[in-house]
Amino acid sequence: MSLDGKAAFVTGGGSGVGAVIAMQLAQAGAQVTICGRRRAPLDAVAARHPNITAVVADITDEAAISTVIAKAAPDIVVANAGASESAPFAKTELAAFERMMTVNLTGTFLTLREGVKAMQGKPWGRLIAIASTAGIKGYPYVAPYAAAKHGVIGMVKSVALEVVRKGITVNAICPGFLDTEMTDRSIANIVEKTGRSPEEARASLEATNPMHRLVPPEDVARAVLWLCSEGSDMVTGQSISVSGGET
Repeated sequence: MSLDGKAAFVTGGGSGVGAVIAMQLAQAGAQVTICGRRRAPLDAVAARHPNITAVVADITDEAAISTVIAKAAPDIVVANAGASESAPFAKTELAAFERMMTVNLTGTFLTLREGVKAMQGKPWGRLIAIASTAGIKGYPYVAPYAAAKHGVIGMVKSVALEVVRKGITVNAICPGFLDTEMTDRSIANIVEKTGRSPEEARASLEATNPMHRLVPPEDVARAVLWLCSEGSDMVTGQSISVSGGET
């Protein structure tokens, strides 16, 4: 496939699945702008391909994200940036709940909203939210995160219906536990709180997947490419699980 002539914008593009998505879009020919809060990792990713440009922006800063998306004028927007925290529900503080909502839901809202604005008048557009299987089902100890991701999926379904006749599709990709830095932090958290070894903690996450493995970020990136390719025009408002059969 070729995305020559297309512009893409990827949040959280300095690490993890965001960096892999950005690289695959660039390799397909798109001009890709990646954003995040830390300059050094963004520049490191941008240095790997001439089609990638890095900008520093916080997805929860309305003015900042509006400015950088308008400047990028993207045909493809991937709302990937997010964060996770875990705690027993009874011990979850309001501040933690609000952090999960702000980063995972409000940040995605702002990214997708500005993406819709940037695509006005264009004949073709793709809005893709990287959600989670936590947006489809529940997991213990991450209720605020799951609530935010459920909200992302509801938003995707609603926005898809608003723009369905404008050549823009809107979808969510829902990975299980990814083989990325974010999961490494989850493993460290399990080790700290339970006393398990890192190997035991990793195995407990792998056990949620019927394949007993973490999801490769490349598989998520390929799903993004498919949604941007010919033959995907009728796919919109969907939550596409990339999780090894997890239900």
